[in-house]
Amino acid sequence: MYIPSTRLVLFIIILCITYTKANATDATNANTYENLPKVSVGVLKYGTVNWEIDVIKHYQLDKKYNFNLQIMPLTNKNASAVALQSKAVDIILGDWLWVNRQRFNGKSYTLFPTSIASGGLYIKSDSTAKSLHDLTQAKIGVAGGSVDKNWLLLQAYAQKKYNLNIKDHAEIVFATPPLLNRLIQRDDIDASINFWHYNARLSANGYRVLVSVPEILTELGITNKVPMLGWVFDQKWAAKHKQKLTGFLQASNEAKMVLLFCDEEWQRIRPLTKAENNKVFIAIKKEYRTRLLPKFGPEEMKAAKQVFAILAQQGGRNLVGKATTLAEGTFWQTADINHPISNQLTEGSSNGHATCAFK
Repeated sequence: MYIPSTRLVLFIIILCITYTKANATDATNANTYENLPKVSVGVLKYGTVNWEIDVIKHYQLDKKYNFNLQIMPLTNKNASAVALQSKAVDIILGDWLWVNRQRFNGKSYTLFPTSIASGGLYIKSDSTAKSLHDLTQAKIGVAGGSVDKNWLLLQAYAQKKYNLNIKDHAEIVFATPPLLNRLIQRDDIDASINFWHYNARLSANGYRVLVSVPEILTELGITNKVPMLGWVFDQKWAAKHKQKLTGFLQASNEAKMVLLFCDEEWQRIRPLTKAENNKVFIAIKKEYRTRLLPKFGPEEMKAAKQVFAILAQQGGRNLVGKATTLAEGTFWQTADINHPISNQLTEGSSNGHATCAFK
């Protein structure tokens, strides 16, 4: 088991004491806060990114990094894209495939990656299936539609490992994430590919992974962590507002550090997770921590290029549009911002028992 170093433990304690003290602000500070340059972020109304946003606002990390975070709740993914394209917001959470597609359409959007590809194909704990071969003639549920990235990766995996076209040998059921969980719990489908927090709920209720995304990627020759989601913004806006962007990314990274290490903070935001019980809550917390991107560099860039080639072949123009490769500038890279965690720290905190001393 990973044991944090004395320096790391001291850092965490100091970090959390600082947050507690930051709650006491007077009217003068409030006025100063209102006068800080604003950064508007569009987030899905019920998205998990709101947990991080809540940490930023609760501890005034935006004020710490000299900006005033403005939040625009949005109803769906398309609304996020529209809000960014119409300049109603400065930043949204999105995936780099969308960014890459936009760059081939002459747009200058870019992405600062924050989380990795995760998930897998879930089945009941008492299922007799041992491999994907055992799910031929079965019903497989998929959230996210026919170009869902994990679904496309699973198809590529089946073709390479088993020479199997899974679409021709199983009945595919597309459904919303909550409906998909209900379907598998009612035995209306045999397996599901769902969004990460719904997978966490299945895991808490005894379901197991038949094949995970990391296993799929390894079989496809990709051994590095693959970035998937991140903060999306216009590169031209970033050049004009470098200080505001840097402040936002620093606040975002620090909020992730709090959620990575501080179990007490998870208790505060627990209502936001909508966890049905303690098992689900623990599973969500653990899965969130394992999804954070430890670092981004040449190896992760290489993995993204490999994944793009696979997804482009599987999903075609419906997924990648006019894009034929990973465009230069799709990922925002700057020496001013470093990802807050390393592989070692991720391993140490992903067991769900990390603590943080609030005073």
